[in-house]
Amino acid sequence: MTPAPSVDVVVPIHGGRALTQQCLATLAEQTCVHRTIVVDNASPDDSVAALRTAFPRVELLELGANRGYASACNAGIAAGEADVVVLLNNDVLLPADFLERLVAPLAADAALGSATPLLLRPDRTTIDNAGLTADATLAGFPRHQGRLAGTATEARPSLLGPSGAAGAYRREALAAVEGLDEAIFLYQEDLDLALRLRAAGWPTTLAPDAVGVHLGSATSLRRSAAQRRHSGFARGYLLRRYGVLRGRHAARALATELVVAAGDLLISRDAAALRGRLAGWSAAAGAPRRRPPRDALEASIGLRASLRLRRADYAVAASS
Repeated sequence: MTPAPSVDVVVPIHGGRALTQQCLATLAEQTCVHRTIVVDNASPDDSVAALRTAFPRVELLELGANRGYASACNAGIAAGEADVVVLLNNDVLLPADFLERLVAPLAADAALGSATPLLLRPDRTTIDNAGLTADATLAGFPRHQGRLAGTATEARPSLLGPSGAAGAYRREALAAVEGLDEAIFLYQEDLDLALRLRAAGWPTTLAPDAVGVHLGSATSLRRSAAQRRHSGFARGYLLRRYGVLRGRHAARALATELVVAAGDLLISRDAAALRGRLAGWSAAAGAPRRRPPRDALEASIGLRASLRLRRADYAVAASS
């Protein structure tokens, strides 16, 4: 019988003490033995002091400054040594068997690089995401978002990898791709990691019986100028790193970005999304080109479908 892999759970935080306490309380009840590492990105509240008192067995790593999500995750990964690393947002609540069920596919198949849980919205009947999917222009979307939980195992759209809210990764796979890209401060770093893992030959799978509840954007100011700038930066950065505007889908990608940036300008009355894209594009100048995993992209998501998905994501964000 294959022994169960050791597990590190890395929880990056920047404030949100009450949410983190809820998350850690559910982690404390897990049937799977694990080590929890909370990485503090200079929380502006009393999170660190409160967590030290309430959860003395949890390891707290203080970065001293807000270095972004990717940097915090990498620091937490480096602080551990387990076979499997679970990256977890502090706004996710877990049933007691969540980790056990999430890690099981990685224990059963040594070729897998990651395992993706099913995350539900707080109503517990609607899907928040069943991982990520991506179209031909490398635009990423929460897979099956808004659908009923019973549809989570449907094959289309195809699964690219876990979302940043929760996912299990083989440490060997993370090391092979050198972890998360710290040039991305916030947003889409999960998409980039999924793309690089798949391109490196590390497949993923859905663990549909690992079901958590994602409280959503409770830890960030969604649709603020800062959020739209960070998201735009990541999009511009990835477009250049992966050479999307030099490939056969360049016209579609450019048209999509113009529509999205113009729509954001009209709705938000500022150019944060556009400025972010330009800054991201500039930041990727001279960086080595990355090759996307062509067989892992969802061909069925055409231009119109892509725009609909982006509009739906915007609506979800704005109402959170």
